[in-house]
Amino acid sequence: MNILWQKGPATVHQLLEALPKNPGLAYNSVLTTIRILEKKGYVKHVKDGRAHIYMPLVGQKEATRFEVRNLVSRFFKNSHELLVLNLLEDQNIDAGELKRLTELLESSKLEEKES
Repeated sequence: MNILWQKGPATVHQLLEALPKNPGLAYNSVLTTIRILEKKGYVKHVKDGRAHIYMPLVGQKEATRFEVRNLVSRFFKNSHELLVLNLLEDQNIDAGELKRLTELLESSKLEEKES
């Protein structure tokens, strides 16, 4: 999806060429993945001769939000609090990320009071 969002419409071959070479993926792996994304409604294709040209149907922000909601539903029983607590318990979170989260929480509190 990142390649389609960055470069625009592409064939499977063009997607494969844009992916990192190490580890390399097989053409069929990319084709299978793009077909799954199409079934999920993330991309569509148009025919250009024998080739299929794939293009995104959803923006990156929309797709990210959908997948985060899906993650919260599947793994955290629809609790955003459990997701955040899990993130905060992760030993890999750095001080900058923690500061940014704190700022977002404070900003959210101020907006809530003003409403």
